[in-house]
Amino acid sequence: MTITEILQFVDRLVFAETDQHLSDIQKNIIQGLLKGQSYKKIADDYGYDEGYIGDISRKLYKILSKQLGEGINKSNFSWTIERLANKAKSNSLQQVLSIINNSHINLCSNNPQGSSKNTEQNLSTTSYHDLTLAPKITHFYDRTLELQILSHWLTAQNPRLVSVLGLSGIGKTTLVKQFVDLNLSQFDVIIWKSIKLSPSLDTIITDIFTLINSEPIQTDNKLTQLFNLLRQQKCLIVIDDVQELFTCGQLAGNYKTEYKDYKTFFTMMTEIEHQSSLILIGQEQCQEMLCLDEQLYPVKCLDLQGLDNTDILKNWGLKDEQSWLALLNLYEGNPVYLKDIVSTIKSIFGGKVSDFLREDTLLLTEEMKFRLGELFDRLSPIEQQIVLELSKYDRQVSREDLREALALSSTDFINGLQSLQKRYLVKSIEGEKILFYLSPVFREYVRSYCQK
Repeated sequence: MTITEILQFVDRLVFAETDQHLSDIQKNIIQGLLKGQSYKKIADDYGYDEGYIGDISRKLYKILSKQLGEGINKSNFSWTIERLANKAKSNSLQQVLSIINNSHINLCSNNPQGSSKNTEQNLSTTSYHDLTLAPKITHFYDRTLELQILSHWLTAQNPRLVSVLGLSGIGKTTLVKQFVDLNLSQFDVIIWKSIKLSPSLDTIITDIFTLINSEPIQTDNKLTQLFNLLRQQKCLIVIDDVQELFTCGQLAGNYKTEYKDYKTFFTMMTEIEHQSSLILIGQEQCQEMLCLDEQLYPVKCLDLQGLDNTDILKNWGLKDEQSWLALLNLYEGNPVYLKDIVSTIKSIFGGKVSDFLREDTLLLTEEMKFRLGELFDRLSPIEQQIVLELSKYDRQVSREDLREALALSSTDFINGLQSLQKRYLVKSIEGEKILFYLSPVFREYVRSYCQK
């Protein structure tokens, strides 16, 4: 059983007793206890006093002991919680608690009186969370504002379609997973899927109904049944790696033939009345979002930029803290780029950031080159011409100068430039003239490995 599933189990128990969800420090303590760490080790890892960690832990044991009907303490915490969480996974949480202490506390149901209602599919209102394909979040850096925005949208405004977009490695998936971890109780059903691992919409819908164990799904009207569920229960569906739906070698957002059903699904999410939300995580914005006015339709789009705070570098064993901001800016605040380059700085420069910066080069690791190569290969021939030209400049370039240097029709040039902006590879600055420039890390890759 994953740590996320255990945290969900404990969170439900704590919420039933206190009407509050687990705090960040409680989550950190639970993870430390599951690893067999001492209070001192947990305190040192997260910057707290050992006595404070002990006090919080003992209060947590007391809550869990009361809810589970078993004495929980530090020595038996890991074994007892994992045993009961596994039992909860094979039964419903309510059944487990009834077996343990003959309690009638219902942690998951939205209908505590046990009354039944006739619905279109007679679907249960029990909570079902499938996060097996979601990543484990160990650290969450400097995305407080973005998390607040996402939380406000999804808990107060109820948009039906939300896109979280940005360059590869920028932290899109981490942000969404952090939101989900903090808001499990807000949704009756939570499903996390990745197009890389579950590309078929038909399979995703089947998996949803298999999870909730509702009426047998009818093969000829799966979308109808899905929207029945989305109306009757508050669901959150997260689909990661959405760019995999789109065709390589064409302008951004063009669906592969075999995935055209997603286009229909995304459109229906905005047009049909229901109480659920769909989050799309990707490097390209789907056309359905671009065509809709956020003021008129229940859609939202969150563009993620690089981190501007050096907190992410604090636990990586680097020296010369005064040079960290320069390193952060050099790699555009991209967490994945930074993690890659830190490994090089530690092994070659003894962790001295200032020594690395004196090399005066934007070094690309093999992992960076692989990621950037994937981005370049996705581009259409028109986009590749534009980025090859833009890579020649260390400054921003006006549309007129760029247009003059390229043998492209006006239509191809404008569409190609717009498509590159949709992919977050070309940025613009508005002034007397609008100026365009390549993402610096991508520019270095194009210069070094894509010039003919």
